[in-house]
Amino acid sequence: QVQLVESGGGLVQAGGSTRLSCVISGSSFRDLNLGWYRQNSKNQRSFVAAITALGSTTLLPSVQDRFAISKDNDKSTLYLEMNRLKPEDTGTYYCNAGSTAEYPLPYWGQGTQVAVSS
Repeated sequence: QVQLVESGGGLVQAGGSTRLSCVISGSSFRDLNLGWYRQNSKNQRSFVAAITALGSTTLLPSVQDRFAISKDNDKSTLYLEMNRLKPEDTGTYYCNAGSTAEYPLPYWGQGTQVAVSS
């Protein structure tokens, strides 16, 4: 059973930074495609960033110059570095993982909250 545990986030002032982490167990981390999704107050979940098993990254255009997705295969950990945060970045961020090529992938974390104050 693949398990994903997120951490990080919290309350951040606009213009500030934070980093989300997601530790993944129960599968060969190196072979997983990974991603981050954001759920807003209307419970709409949308794509933020992805990194493939080979390290290719994709980011939502509105965050491309502010966020960075990365992973550490040795630590089985996925990261989302979030800089120059805006109030519209507020939401619950979910780690997403799987071996398939199509996003969203089958496995989800429990979510971690990011609240950006103006």
